[in-house]
Amino acid sequence: VPEYCYSLDEEGICKTAFELIFAFDEVICLGHKENVTVAQVKQYCEMESHEEKLHKLVLQSKINETKDVMKRKASEIDKSKIDKNKGDKGGFMSMGSGRIESSFSDMSISSSGSGFGSSSGLGLTADVDSFSTKSKGRQLSSATAPPKGLGMQLGKSQKTNQFLESLKAEGELIVEDVQPRAGQARVAAAAPTDPITLTSEEKLNVTLKRDGGISNFDVQGTLSLQILNQEDALIQVQTETGGNPGILFKTHPNMNKELFSNENILGLKDPNRPFPTGSAGDAAGVGLLKWRMQSADESMVPLTINCWPSVSGNETYVSIEYEASAMFDLRNVVISVPLPALREAPNVRQIDGEWRYDSRNSVLEWSILLIDNSNRSGSMEFVVPPADSSVFFPISVRFSAPSTYSDLKVVNIIPLRGGGAPPPKFSQRTNLITENYQVV
Repeated sequence: VPEYCYSLDEEGICKTAFELIFAFDEVICLGHKENVTVAQVKQYCEMESHEEKLHKLVLQSKINETKDVMKRKASEIDKSKIDKNKGDKGGFMSMGSGRIESSFSDMSISSSGSGFGSSSGLGLTADVDSFSTKSKGRQLSSATAPPKGLGMQLGKSQKTNQFLESLKAEGELIVEDVQPRAGQARVAAAAPTDPITLTSEEKLNVTLKRDGGISNFDVQGTLSLQILNQEDALIQVQTETGGNPGILFKTHPNMNKELFSNENILGLKDPNRPFPTGSAGDAAGVGLLKWRMQSADESMVPLTINCWPSVSGNETYVSIEYEASAMFDLRNVVISVPLPALREAPNVRQIDGEWRYDSRNSVLEWSILLIDNSNRSGSMEFVVPPADSSVFFPISVRFSAPSTYSDLKVVNIIPLRGGGAPPPKFSQRTNLITENYQVV
């Protein structure tokens, strides 16, 4: 019940009554309890028919085509009436042309078909315009520049959106080209609120062996600087490293290398030269420092995965467990396990966290929001039809952490401008992310 109701009172139950009925229908069958999990109930309730969507799209397109034919026939009848009136009453058209033109223009604008009605309406406007002498220039300009509310564009975007939504429902990742608005661009540009922002980021490239051991462990880190105001650009950055002997630091060519090696201070070779400023350029800022660490010690790995597939009869039981190091608290952990081609979702019997089955790519995603001291280890077990053990590899992992291996910290900002001005305010962001983390 809490999965579907926002509050466990009468009002919350009544608002989601239909959803609860459908969910309980999946749990109870003829008075007996079904062997299903909450995730399976959600999946069953959210199932949609792809054939039904296609049928509705085809039916809607036929309706739109019928409307277009009707509008085209009506336009032809009205045009024949105009031609008849032209031969009978020549003076009538000069007096009533404005009314007829406006009526046909409204008809073309209100067209909601796929384009036939709107184009015929525009053609009629041009034809009626040939009989009128007062408003000829105005009507020609309107004919060459179609109105903004054309039904053809609306119908096309609606069908495209429906098709994209159906792909998204099947698990396909859709990247839409959206033009940013001016207001959104201003908000994005104003994201850094502090005058000075330093970002320390490390990227992990790890390859673990399925039988234990490590074949590749590489950490690449960068420290970047972003300054908003020109008056804060004459500075030096005093840092403090974690004392890890396996990390090799490399400064930017414009930085004073001796000053950093002796005093851990990052400053330009020319002290009178300011740092680049402004947030309109590179969003990551100006790179000051890079470092790299490689190791063959398995204890340095923040997260290890152990996968045991075993075939029993007509089923394959797969047990996966993770074990996290105490060095980091991991966030948004997603473990992606490739599966053989399945007709239905795998039967997940036990899991610490949440799971999602991507049927299009045949991948089972095991997600844990946070791994800390309360859940340094966890497991998942699922059942699929018989398959070879190599099908379940390579297992991909992605996560982030608020701390880094280098433990690089910015201690102080030293202003170089005279006058005894106080040091400007600054903020530091630290992030550890995975670039390529696999178990092969």
